[in-house]
Amino acid sequence: MCRSPTSPQNLESDHVSSESVEIIYILTSRGSKIPAHGRILAKASPVLESIIYSPTKHRSSENTIPILGVPCDAVEAFVQFLYTNRCNDEVMERFGIHLLALAHVYLVPQLKMKCTKALIGRLTIENVVDDLQLARLCDAPDLYLKCMKLISNRFKSVEETEGWKFLQNNDPFLELEILKFIDETESRRKSTRKHLQEQSLYFQLSEAMDCLEHICMEGCTSVGPYDKEPTKKKAPCRKFSICEGLQHSIRHFARCKKRINGGCVRCKRMWQLFKLHSSICEVPDSTCRVPLCRHFKTKGQQMRNEKEEERWELLVRKVVAAKAISSLSLPKRKLEKPPRSFREAINCHVGVAC
Repeated sequence: MCRSPTSPQNLESDHVSSESVEIIYILTSRGSKIPAHGRILAKASPVLESIIYSPTKHRSSENTIPILGVPCDAVEAFVQFLYTNRCNDEVMERFGIHLLALAHVYLVPQLKMKCTKALIGRLTIENVVDDLQLARLCDAPDLYLKCMKLISNRFKSVEETEGWKFLQNNDPFLELEILKFIDETESRRKSTRKHLQEQSLYFQLSEAMDCLEHICMEGCTSVGPYDKEPTKKKAPCRKFSICEGLQHSIRHFARCKKRINGGCVRCKRMWQLFKLHSSICEVPDSTCRVPLCRHFKTKGQQMRNEKEEERWELLVRKVVAAKAISSLSLPKRKLEKPPRSFREAINCHVGVAC
């Protein structure tokens, strides 16, 4: 129930004299009147300023401004905020949605910001649809976005609420807007996952290039340069999981009778790795010990079509970029899925560039 309003003299600011202030009465839905100083109201709200200084158009000759459609206590809290620029948590808990509506209608941005922040902190599955409708009507983008994200993340639970059922029956346009937002959010998530997977693949190929140079120039456990045996006592390198797979593939490539033209898939992968190395190798031909590096640099390998060539060039650029990032020791982004094995990376690296 609305309390007896404080006298205007008590509400008056220190710098405003009672003789020079016009008294305005705020009429609430229950018929009670809240006295206030016209100058203070006009200073706090441009809408109230327009009403106060245009009495014949907007208010009665008795200096009364009706604020209807909200609880009497919410109107009192609104007037109190216009005087003090403060609103406690208890009032915000009870009348937050009403105060947001009043702040929007009467253009009080400070109150609107406080209400938006308070309502965001109190969002639940049960009230999110109601708050979304309010945010849409009151042009509160922060609250609107938070509501949309909560609905998108917990859509199955939101579907069971009374608010969602009411929305389906009374506001199909907002329902369509929500479903479109959910669809766009899912598309962005898929795109992000795909991007992270591709970046992981490029980093693995970059590491494979490092291991290939390391094996062919220094040697590692079982495979080394042609003019010297690999050191058996040498400890495995820090990328041994990749290095070991490369060594097995190199040994197979050296012994395989089918080779590429015979249809050996494993040899074809190795052939592609040698070609990828030659595309990014900056070592002079006479000193690089990676097999076929000089062959690819001097003769080159023409792609069967322009699309395939573009894909290959894109792959080379991506691997070079990943190699540059690795050399700067920048922290890698946390991936949603664990890294792929070396064989899986080699098997699909050409397809990623399409």
